[in-house]
Amino acid sequence: MKSLRLLIMLAFFGLCNQVHSQTILFKTSAVSVTEKNVKGNWNKWSDFVDAQLLISIDGKKNRIVVNSPDIQVFSIKAYGEVTEDEDQKIVPFECVDNNGSKCTILIITRIKEKNRMQCYINYSEVKFVYNIYN
Repeated sequence: MKSLRLLIMLAFFGLCNQVHSQTILFKTSAVSVTEKNVKGNWNKWSDFVDAQLLISIDGKKNRIVVNSPDIQVFSIKAYGEVTEDEDQKIVPFECVDNNGSKCTILIITRIKEKNRMQCYINYSEVKFVYNIYN
């Protein structure tokens, strides 16, 4: 068990180091969305719907691209501090999209869920989550 945990940690830290130096590709399988209501509270997440897309993180160009029908391009303005606990690992990016809107993108690995990965794109009024794999 210890060797498996060590392997997972090394792979994760390898992802963190790779982000700054090369392009990492993820495939998506589904997407869900939530938005704030008129009272400023977050609504429930929508049901996941199929979404077969590619997400690329390019550390050399400081760019994240979601290849959806309307291609979404995010300029990485800051690489956040990686956090990890027994449940999850989070790699954060502070970004600006191609419309000039600020957002935070998180790559989260759910350790206790067989290392399931998700990509969150969080704006102040709306959030998207993609189930991803590589």
